[in-house]
Amino acid sequence: QVQLVESGGGLVQAGGSLRLSCAASGRTFSRYTMGWFRHAPGRVREFVAGITWNGGNTYYRDSVKGRFTISRDNAKNTVYLQMNSLKPEDTAVYYCAATLRRTAMEVYEHEYWGQGTQVTVSS
Repeated sequence: QVQLVESGGGLVQAGGSLRLSCAASGRTFSRYTMGWFRHAPGRVREFVAGITWNGGNTYYRDSVKGRFTISRDNAKNTVYLQMNSLKPEDTAVYYCAATLRRTAMEVYEHEYWGQGTQVTVSS
Protein backbone atom coordinates (compact mmCIF):
# COMPACT_ATOMS: atom_id res chain seq x y z
CA GLN A 1 0.00 0.00 0.00
CA VAL A 2 1.14 3.51 -0.77
CA GLN A 3 -0.58 6.88 -0.50
CA LEU A 4 0.37 9.73 -2.83
CA VAL A 5 -0.04 13.49 -2.48
CA GLU A 6 0.84 15.89 -5.31
CA SER A 7 1.89 19.51 -4.93
CA GLY A 8 3.54 22.29 -6.90
CA GLY A 9 0.89 23.12 -9.45
CA GLY A 10 -0.13 26.65 -10.29
CA LEU A 11 -0.52 29.29 -12.96
CA VAL A 12 2.41 30.03 -15.25
CA GLN A 13 2.91 31.85 -18.53
CA ALA A 14 3.80 29.96 -21.68
CA GLY A 15 7.52 29.26 -21.73
CA GLY A 16 7.74 29.16 -17.97
CA SER A 17 8.55 26.32 -15.60
CA LEU A 18 7.02 24.43 -12.71
CA ARG A 19 8.20 21.55 -10.58
CA LEU A 20 5.63 19.10 -9.31
CA SER A 21 6.24 16.90 -6.30
CA CYS A 22 4.55 13.70 -5.23
CA ALA A 23 5.05 12.62 -1.63
CA ALA A 24 4.46 8.97 -0.84
CA SER A 25 3.66 7.32 2.45
CA GLY A 26 4.99 4.01 3.66
CA ARG A 27 8.42 2.44 3.67
CA THR A 28 8.19 0.47 0.43
CA PHE A 29 8.26 3.44 -1.95
CA SER A 30 11.44 2.23 -3.62
CA ARG A 31 9.67 -0.90 -4.87
CA TYR A 32 7.34 1.10 -7.10
CA THR A 33 7.60 2.34 -10.60
CA MET A 34 6.21 5.86 -10.57
CA GLY A 35 4.38 7.80 -13.22
CA TRP A 36 2.85 11.16 -13.94
CA PHE A 37 -0.43 11.47 -15.80
CA ARG A 38 -2.56 14.45 -16.71
CA HIS A 39 -6.24 15.02 -17.35
CA ALA A 40 -7.43 18.04 -19.30
CA PRO A 41 -11.08 19.00 -19.84
CA GLY A 42 -12.58 17.11 -22.74
CA ARG A 43 -9.69 14.65 -22.90
CA VAL A 44 -8.93 11.30 -21.33
CA ARG A 45 -6.28 10.90 -18.69
CA GLU A 46 -2.97 10.45 -20.46
CA PHE A 47 0.52 9.29 -19.61
CA VAL A 48 3.14 12.00 -19.22
CA ALA A 49 6.27 10.42 -17.75
CA GLY A 50 7.43 7.36 -15.86
CA ILE A 51 10.47 6.27 -13.87
CA THR A 52 11.59 2.83 -12.72
CA TRP A 53 12.10 1.92 -9.08
CA ASN A 54 15.81 2.74 -9.04
CA GLY A 55 15.57 5.74 -11.35
CA GLY A 56 17.59 3.96 -13.99
CA ASN A 57 15.07 4.36 -16.78
CA THR A 58 12.66 7.14 -17.65
CA TYR A 59 9.89 7.34 -20.22
CA TYR A 60 8.01 10.28 -21.71
CA ARG A 61 5.19 10.89 -24.09
CA ASP A 62 6.46 12.44 -27.29
CA SER A 63 4.91 15.85 -26.72
CA VAL A 64 6.92 16.49 -23.53
CA LYS A 65 10.28 15.00 -24.50
CA GLY A 66 13.04 17.54 -24.06
CA ARG A 67 10.82 19.75 -21.89
CA PHE A 68 9.87 17.59 -18.89
CA THR A 69 12.12 15.60 -16.59
CA ILE A 70 10.95 13.00 -14.09
CA SER A 71 13.14 12.10 -11.13
CA ARG A 72 12.83 10.46 -7.73
CA ASP A 73 14.44 10.57 -4.33
CA ASN A 74 13.69 7.29 -2.61
CA ALA A 75 15.23 8.50 0.65
CA LYS A 76 12.57 11.23 0.73
CA ASN A 77 9.78 9.05 -0.68
CA THR A 78 9.23 11.66 -3.36
CA VAL A 79 8.97 11.77 -7.14
CA TYR A 80 9.28 15.01 -9.12
CA LEU A 81 8.27 16.33 -12.48
CA GLN A 82 10.29 19.29 -13.69
CA MET A 83 8.35 21.03 -16.45
CA ASN A 84 10.11 23.57 -18.63
CA SER A 85 9.04 25.47 -21.74
CA LEU A 86 5.43 25.01 -20.76
CA LYS A 87 2.73 25.37 -23.38
CA PRO A 88 -0.99 26.08 -23.02
CA GLU A 89 -1.65 22.52 -24.17
CA ASP A 90 0.05 21.33 -20.98
CA THR A 91 -2.82 22.73 -18.93
CA ALA A 92 -4.37 19.88 -16.97
CA VAL A 93 -4.73 18.29 -13.58
CA TYR A 94 -1.55 16.32 -13.01
CA TYR A 95 -1.63 13.06 -11.08
CA CYS A 96 1.13 10.85 -9.80
CA ALA A 97 0.64 7.12 -9.79
CA ALA A 98 2.43 4.03 -8.55
CA THR A 99 2.68 0.45 -9.73
CA LEU A 100 4.69 -2.65 -8.98
CA ARG A 101 5.08 -3.21 -12.70
CA ARG A 102 8.58 -2.62 -14.00
CA THR A 103 7.29 -0.40 -16.78
CA ALA A 104 3.85 1.09 -17.26
CA MET A 105 2.33 3.80 -19.43
CA GLU A 106 -1.39 3.06 -19.17
CA VAL A 107 -3.86 4.21 -16.56
CA TYR A 108 -5.06 0.68 -15.89
CA GLU A 109 -1.53 -0.50 -15.15
CA HIS A 110 -1.25 1.70 -12.05
CA GLU A 111 -2.52 0.64 -8.64
CA TYR A 112 -2.30 3.85 -6.62
CA TRP A 113 -3.15 7.46 -7.42
CA GLY A 114 -2.87 10.86 -5.84
CA GLN A 115 -5.61 13.49 -5.83
CA GLY A 116 -3.97 15.66 -8.48
CA THR A 117 -2.60 19.19 -8.73
CA GLN A 118 -3.78 21.81 -11.22
CA VAL A 119 -1.34 23.21 -13.78
CA THR A 120 -2.55 26.13 -15.87
CA VAL A 121 -0.41 27.62 -18.64
CA SER A 122 -1.52 30.95 -20.08
CA SER A 123 -0.75 32.22 -23.57
